[in-house]
Amino acid sequence: MYNEKKLVDKLKVVGTFAFIPLFAFLVVMIFPLLLGVAMTFTTWTGFSGSLLEFRGFENYAIAFSDSGFWDSMKITFKYVVYTLVLTNVIAFGLALLVTSGMKGQNFFRMGFFTPNLIGGIILGFIWQFIFTRVIVHFGEATGLSIFSYSWLAVPEKAFWTLVIVGVWQSSGYMMLIYIAGLMGINKSLLEAADLDGANPWQQMLKIKIPLMIPAFTISLFLTLQRSFLVYDTNLSLTSGGPFRSTELIAMHVYNDAFLYQNFGSGQAKAFILFIIVAAIAITQVRIMKKMEVEA
Repeated sequence: MYNEKKLVDKLKVVGTFAFIPLFAFLVVMIFPLLLGVAMTFTTWTGFSGSLLEFRGFENYAIAFSDSGFWDSMKITFKYVVYTLVLTNVIAFGLALLVTSGMKGQNFFRMGFFTPNLIGGIILGFIWQFIFTRVIVHFGEATGLSIFSYSWLAVPEKAFWTLVIVGVWQSSGYMMLIYIAGLMGINKSLLEAADLDGANPWQQMLKIKIPLMIPAFTISLFLTLQRSFLVYDTNLSLTSGGPFRSTELIAMHVYNDAFLYQNFGSGQAKAFILFIIVAAIAITQVRIMKKMEVEA
Protein backbone atom coordinates (compact mmCIF):
# COMPACT_ATOMS: atom_id res chain seq x y z
CA MET A 1 0.00 0.00 0.00
CA TYR A 2 2.84 2.36 0.90
CA ASN A 3 4.69 1.61 -2.36
CA GLU A 4 1.54 2.21 -4.37
CA LYS A 5 1.10 5.59 -2.71
CA LYS A 6 4.71 6.54 -3.50
CA LEU A 7 4.18 5.49 -7.12
CA VAL A 8 1.04 7.61 -7.38
CA ASP A 9 2.86 10.61 -5.89
CA LYS A 10 5.72 10.18 -8.36
CA LEU A 11 3.29 9.97 -11.26
CA LYS A 12 1.62 13.18 -10.08
CA VAL A 13 4.98 14.97 -9.95
CA VAL A 14 5.97 13.69 -13.40
CA GLY A 15 2.57 14.64 -14.77
CA THR A 16 2.87 18.15 -13.35
CA PHE A 17 6.30 18.73 -14.86
CA ALA A 18 5.20 17.19 -18.19
CA PHE A 19 2.10 19.39 -18.30
CA ILE A 20 4.06 22.65 -18.07
CA PRO A 21 6.11 22.23 -21.30
CA LEU A 22 3.11 20.65 -23.04
CA PHE A 23 0.94 23.63 -22.12
CA ALA A 24 3.66 26.06 -23.27
CA PHE A 25 4.00 24.17 -26.58
CA LEU A 26 0.25 24.29 -27.17
CA VAL A 27 -0.03 27.99 -26.33
CA VAL A 28 3.10 29.16 -28.18
CA MET A 29 3.10 26.83 -31.19
CA ILE A 30 -0.09 24.87 -31.86
CA PHE A 31 -2.73 27.47 -30.99
CA PRO A 32 -1.13 30.30 -33.05
CA LEU A 33 -0.69 27.88 -35.97
CA LEU A 34 -4.34 26.83 -35.93
CA LEU A 35 -5.48 30.43 -35.46
CA GLY A 36 -3.30 31.52 -38.36
CA VAL A 37 -4.73 28.83 -40.64
CA ALA A 38 -8.26 29.89 -39.65
CA MET A 39 -7.44 33.50 -40.51
CA THR A 40 -6.58 32.52 -44.09
CA PHE A 41 -10.30 31.83 -44.70
CA THR A 42 -11.49 35.21 -43.43
CA THR A 43 -11.42 38.91 -44.31
CA TRP A 44 -9.55 39.91 -41.15
CA THR A 45 -7.12 42.78 -41.73
CA GLY A 46 -5.16 42.44 -38.49
CA PHE A 47 -7.16 45.02 -36.56
CA SER A 48 -9.51 44.03 -33.75
CA GLY A 49 -12.28 46.32 -34.96
CA SER A 50 -12.31 45.04 -38.52
CA LEU A 51 -15.27 43.12 -39.89
CA LEU A 52 -14.66 39.37 -39.96
CA GLU A 53 -16.26 37.44 -42.82
CA PHE A 54 -15.68 33.98 -44.23
CA ARG A 55 -14.00 34.07 -47.66
CA GLY A 56 -13.34 30.40 -48.30
CA PHE A 57 -10.30 29.81 -50.47
CA GLU A 58 -10.28 33.31 -51.95
CA ASN A 59 -7.11 34.30 -50.09
CA TYR A 60 -5.33 31.22 -51.42
CA ALA A 61 -6.51 32.05 -54.95
CA ILE A 62 -5.07 35.56 -54.53
CA ALA A 63 -1.81 34.11 -53.22
CA PHE A 64 -1.41 31.62 -56.07
CA SER A 65 -2.24 34.27 -58.70
CA ASP A 66 0.24 36.82 -57.30
CA SER A 67 3.25 36.92 -59.63
CA GLY A 68 5.25 38.79 -57.00
CA PHE A 69 4.83 35.87 -54.62
CA TRP A 70 6.25 33.41 -57.12
CA ASP A 71 9.05 35.78 -58.13
CA SER A 72 10.11 35.98 -54.48
CA MET A 73 9.81 32.22 -54.20
CA LYS A 74 12.12 31.72 -57.20
CA ILE A 75 14.68 34.12 -55.72
CA THR A 76 14.42 32.30 -52.38
CA PHE A 77 14.93 28.86 -53.93
CA LYS A 78 18.00 30.18 -55.76
CA TYR A 79 19.27 31.67 -52.50
CA VAL A 80 18.63 28.41 -50.61
CA VAL A 81 20.53 26.29 -53.15
CA TYR A 82 23.63 28.48 -53.09
CA THR A 83 23.69 28.99 -49.32
CA LEU A 84 22.98 25.30 -48.67
CA VAL A 85 25.90 24.12 -50.78
CA LEU A 86 28.42 26.83 -49.92
CA THR A 87 27.67 26.93 -46.19
CA ASN A 88 28.06 23.19 -45.70
CA VAL A 89 31.10 22.80 -47.94
CA ILE A 90 32.89 25.66 -46.17
CA ALA A 91 31.73 24.50 -42.72
CA PHE A 92 32.96 20.96 -43.36
CA GLY A 93 36.28 22.29 -44.62
CA LEU A 94 36.67 24.49 -41.53
CA ALA A 95 35.83 21.53 -39.29
CA LEU A 96 38.57 19.46 -40.94
CA LEU A 97 40.99 22.36 -40.53
CA VAL A 98 40.38 22.96 -36.81
CA THR A 99 40.48 19.24 -35.95
CA SER A 100 43.75 18.60 -37.80
CA GLY A 101 45.91 19.34 -34.76
CA MET A 102 47.10 22.70 -36.02
CA LYS A 103 48.41 25.26 -33.54
CA GLY A 104 45.78 27.59 -32.08
CA GLN A 105 42.89 25.54 -33.42
CA ASN A 106 40.67 26.49 -30.46
CA PHE A 107 41.27 30.17 -31.25
CA PHE A 108 40.27 29.59 -34.87
CA ARG A 109 37.15 27.70 -33.77
CA MET A 110 36.10 30.71 -31.73
CA GLY A 111 36.90 33.09 -34.57
CA PHE A 112 34.95 31.14 -37.19
CA PHE A 113 31.94 30.83 -34.86
CA THR A 114 31.83 34.54 -33.88
CA PRO A 115 29.79 35.78 -36.90
CA ASN A 116 26.90 33.58 -35.78
CA LEU A 117 26.73 35.56 -32.53
CA ILE A 118 26.02 38.84 -34.35
CA GLY A 119 22.35 39.65 -34.85
CA GLY A 120 21.08 39.65 -38.42
CA ILE A 121 20.03 43.33 -38.36
CA ILE A 122 23.45 44.50 -37.12
CA LEU A 123 25.20 42.10 -39.47
CA GLY A 124 23.29 43.51 -42.43
CA PHE A 125 24.26 47.10 -41.59
CA ILE A 126 27.91 46.11 -41.11
CA TRP A 127 28.06 44.44 -44.51
CA GLN A 128 26.10 47.26 -46.10
CA PHE A 129 28.91 49.59 -45.03
CA ILE A 130 31.50 47.12 -46.35
CA PHE A 131 29.83 46.80 -49.77
CA THR A 132 29.10 50.51 -50.20
CA ARG A 133 32.26 51.98 -48.69
CA VAL A 134 35.13 49.60 -48.03
CA ILE A 135 34.96 47.50 -51.18
CA VAL A 136 34.32 50.53 -53.39
CA HIS A 137 37.40 52.32 -52.00
CA PHE A 138 39.40 49.12 -52.47
CA GLY A 139 38.26 48.87 -56.09
CA GLU A 140 39.12 52.50 -56.78
CA ALA A 141 42.55 52.11 -55.18
CA THR A 142 43.46 48.94 -57.04
CA GLY A 143 41.74 49.70 -60.33
CA LEU A 144 39.62 46.55 -60.20
CA SER A 145 36.41 47.55 -61.95
CA ILE A 146 34.33 44.79 -60.37
CA PHE A 147 34.84 46.39 -56.96
CA SER A 148 34.67 50.04 -58.05
CA TYR A 149 30.91 50.31 -57.50
CA SER A 150 28.44 49.21 -54.86
CA TRP A 151 27.08 45.74 -55.52
CA LEU A 152 23.94 46.69 -53.61
CA ALA A 153 22.94 49.01 -56.47
CA VAL A 154 23.00 46.28 -59.13
CA PRO A 155 20.21 43.62 -59.05
CA GLU A 156 22.46 40.73 -60.16
CA LYS A 157 25.21 41.62 -57.69
CA ALA A 158 22.85 42.47 -54.82
CA PHE A 159 21.66 38.86 -54.74
CA TRP A 160 25.21 37.66 -54.24
CA THR A 161 25.69 40.03 -51.31
CA LEU A 162 22.87 38.18 -49.55
CA VAL A 163 24.52 34.84 -50.31
CA ILE A 164 27.93 36.03 -49.08
CA VAL A 165 26.55 37.37 -45.81
CA GLY A 166 24.36 34.31 -45.22
CA VAL A 167 27.24 31.90 -45.79
CA TRP A 168 29.62 34.00 -43.68
CA GLN A 169 27.18 34.04 -40.77
CA SER A 170 26.13 30.38 -40.79
CA SER A 171 29.34 28.52 -41.67
CA GLY A 172 30.81 28.80 -38.18
CA TYR A 173 27.70 27.39 -36.55
CA MET A 174 27.53 24.43 -38.91
CA MET A 175 31.25 23.94 -38.38
CA LEU A 176 30.58 23.03 -34.73
CA ILE A 177 28.17 20.29 -35.79
CA TYR A 178 30.75 18.83 -38.16
CA ILE A 179 33.42 19.06 -35.45
CA ALA A 180 31.18 17.00 -33.16
CA GLY A 181 30.71 14.47 -35.96
CA LEU A 182 34.45 14.20 -36.62
CA MET A 183 35.26 13.87 -32.91
CA GLY A 184 32.68 11.09 -32.62
CA ILE A 185 34.40 8.84 -35.17
CA ASN A 186 36.11 5.86 -33.58
CA LYS A 187 39.85 6.49 -33.86
CA SER A 188 40.54 2.76 -34.17
CA LEU A 189 38.79 2.76 -37.56
CA LEU A 190 41.10 5.47 -38.86
CA GLU A 191 44.15 3.74 -37.41
CA ALA A 192 43.15 0.44 -39.06
CA ALA A 193 42.62 2.21 -42.39
CA ASP A 194 46.01 3.86 -42.05
CA LEU A 195 47.66 0.51 -41.43
CA ASP A 196 45.91 -0.89 -44.50
CA GLY A 197 47.50 1.84 -46.59
CA ALA A 198 44.49 4.11 -47.09
CA ASN A 199 45.55 7.69 -47.81
CA PRO A 200 43.78 10.69 -46.17
CA TRP A 201 41.50 11.20 -49.19
CA GLN A 202 40.37 7.57 -49.14
CA GLN A 203 39.78 7.74 -45.39
CA MET A 204 37.67 10.82 -45.96
CA LEU A 205 35.47 9.24 -48.62
CA LYS A 206 35.20 5.72 -47.19
CA ILE A 207 35.15 6.32 -43.44
CA LYS A 208 34.64 9.90 -42.28
CA ILE A 209 31.86 11.04 -44.59
CA PRO A 210 29.71 7.85 -44.29
CA LEU A 211 29.98 7.95 -40.49
CA MET A 212 29.13 11.66 -40.42
CA ILE A 213 25.78 11.37 -42.19
CA PRO A 214 23.89 12.28 -38.95
CA ALA A 215 25.91 15.51 -38.77
CA PHE A 216 25.14 16.25 -42.43
CA THR A 217 21.44 15.58 -41.74
CA ILE A 218 21.32 18.13 -38.93
CA SER A 219 23.40 20.73 -40.75
CA LEU A 220 21.42 20.51 -43.98
CA PHE A 221 18.14 20.72 -42.07
CA LEU A 222 19.24 23.81 -40.13
CA THR A 223 20.65 25.48 -43.24
CA LEU A 224 17.41 24.86 -45.14
CA GLN A 225 15.32 26.27 -42.31
CA ARG A 226 17.53 29.35 -41.90
CA SER A 227 17.76 30.08 -45.60
CA PHE A 228 14.04 29.81 -46.31
CA LEU A 229 13.04 32.00 -43.35
CA VAL A 230 15.79 34.65 -43.40
CA TYR A 231 14.34 38.12 -42.93
CA ASP A 232 16.50 40.30 -40.69
CA THR A 233 19.58 40.30 -42.92
CA ASN A 234 17.42 40.77 -46.00
CA LEU A 235 15.81 43.81 -44.37
CA SER A 236 18.95 45.58 -43.17
CA LEU A 237 21.26 44.72 -46.07
CA THR A 238 19.14 45.26 -49.20
CA SER A 239 15.53 45.91 -48.03
CA GLY A 240 14.49 43.77 -50.99
CA GLY A 241 16.03 46.14 -53.53
CA PRO A 242 17.00 47.21 -55.99
CA PHE A 243 13.63 46.89 -57.76
CA ARG A 244 12.57 43.99 -55.46
CA SER A 245 15.29 41.83 -57.01
CA THR A 246 16.40 40.57 -53.58
CA GLU A 247 13.01 40.36 -51.87
CA LEU A 248 13.10 36.88 -50.32
CA ILE A 249 9.88 35.10 -49.51
CA ALA A 250 9.84 35.92 -45.78
CA MET A 251 10.08 39.64 -46.55
CA HIS A 252 7.42 39.36 -49.25
CA VAL A 253 4.99 37.68 -46.85
CA TYR A 254 5.66 40.26 -44.12
CA ASN A 255 5.24 43.21 -46.51
CA ASP A 256 2.02 41.82 -47.95
CA ALA A 257 0.48 41.19 -44.55
CA PHE A 258 1.65 44.17 -42.51
CA LEU A 259 2.93 46.82 -44.92
CA TYR A 260 0.19 46.54 -47.54
CA GLN A 261 -2.38 45.29 -44.96
CA ASN A 262 -3.42 42.28 -47.05
CA PHE A 263 -3.52 40.15 -43.93
CA GLY A 264 -5.67 37.32 -45.31
CA SER A 265 -3.61 36.71 -48.45
CA GLY A 266 -0.39 37.31 -46.53
CA GLN A 267 -1.34 34.69 -43.98
CA ALA A 268 -2.27 32.31 -46.80
CA LYS A 269 1.16 32.84 -48.35
CA ALA A 270 2.78 32.18 -44.98
CA PHE A 271 0.91 28.87 -44.67
CA ILE A 272 1.89 27.89 -48.22
CA LEU A 273 5.51 28.66 -47.34
CA PHE A 274 5.17 26.54 -44.19
CA ILE A 275 3.90 23.57 -46.22
CA ILE A 276 6.70 23.90 -48.80
CA VAL A 277 9.47 24.19 -46.19
CA ALA A 278 8.03 21.34 -44.10
CA ALA A 279 7.75 19.06 -47.15
CA ILE A 280 11.34 19.79 -48.27
CA ALA A 281 12.74 19.39 -44.75
CA ILE A 282 10.93 16.10 -44.09
CA THR A 283 12.03 14.72 -47.47
CA GLN A 284 15.64 15.75 -46.81
CA VAL A 285 15.69 14.16 -43.36
CA ARG A 286 14.14 10.89 -44.61
CA ILE A 287 16.64 10.61 -47.47
CA MET A 288 19.60 11.32 -45.20
CA LYS A 289 18.37 8.86 -42.55
CA LYS A 290 18.44 6.06 -45.14
CA MET A 291 22.08 6.89 -45.86
CA GLU A 292 23.22 6.50 -42.24
CA VAL A 293 25.55 3.61 -41.43
CA GLU A 294 26.57 1.96 -38.16
CA ALA A 295 30.02 2.69 -36.77
